[in-house]
Amino acid sequence: MTAYTPGQAAEETGFSLDTLRYYERIGLLEPIERNAVGQRRFSDDDIGWLGMIRCLRDTGMPIAEMLRFAELTREGAHTIRDRIALLEAHDRAVENQIAALRQKQGAIQRKIRYYRDVLAIPDALYACEGERASAS
Repeated sequence: MTAYTPGQAAEETGFSLDTLRYYERIGLLEPIERNAVGQRRFSDDDIGWLGMIRCLRDTGMPIAEMLRFAELTREGAHTIRDRIALLEAHDRAVENQIAALRQKQGAIQRKIRYYRDVLAIPDALYACEGERASAS
């Protein structure tokens, strides 16, 4: 089993040291084991759990829901249905976010096309004027 220093855990997970301490303090992480001199040592399981927390956070799950998920996980296998329900609700929220972003992306893409069309107009006009001048 690998033991990670707080700095290594931060590097592995992308969380700051302050965030790791905060997550431990609020109970999102179980208390981190310490070595003989009291320094925190994160396990592979801690890093894996933080990976899941990273996924949930990056997809917009509120901390209160992440805490609920952590509580359910710690309570054991009898909470799996509740965990599924919580994750399904979050999945629907993520789907809604994606749909809203796609809609906004469509507006951005239409604006890009509009501006490209605006830039193309002078070129077409100049080309037509050049043809008229050479025909004269």
